[in-house]
Amino acid sequence: MGKKDALKAYNSVNVSSNAAYADQVQLIQMLFDGLIESLDKAVGHIQRKEFKDKNETIGRAQKIIFGLQMSLDMEKGGELSRNLNELYEYAVKRLLHAHTRNDVEAVLEVKSLVNEVSGAWSMLPSLLKKKDIAAA
Repeated sequence: MGKKDALKAYNSVNVSSNAAYADQVQLIQMLFDGLIESLDKAVGHIQRKEFKDKNETIGRAQKIIFGLQMSLDMEKGGELSRNLNELYEYAVKRLLHAHTRNDVEAVLEVKSLVNEVSGAWSMLPSLLKKKDIAAA
């Protein structure tokens, strides 16, 4: 097992062990962290013309986005869930474009969108705590 394989195995176990103890908000935040990491790597792979690695990282990013889409509760989430679903569909389309055209700008556009949504999710735990304190 090479250094790269060992690191992948460690990261996989680390994420799996963290996921076992995470609540739903933390799981979503972990997905966003993995998505942002994949987008950053994809930019580097495109710039260095490492096309095999680019294929893997963009594919991983798309799978994460599909996971985020599947986590949406369209009934309870209403308009917010519909808007997020549309954003995720747009992100997947832009990543497909980036993949076929080696377009760094398309990946950066998706990263910008993802950072905005991720930022909102990262604020959620503190908002929920304030709500719990106010209700007590």
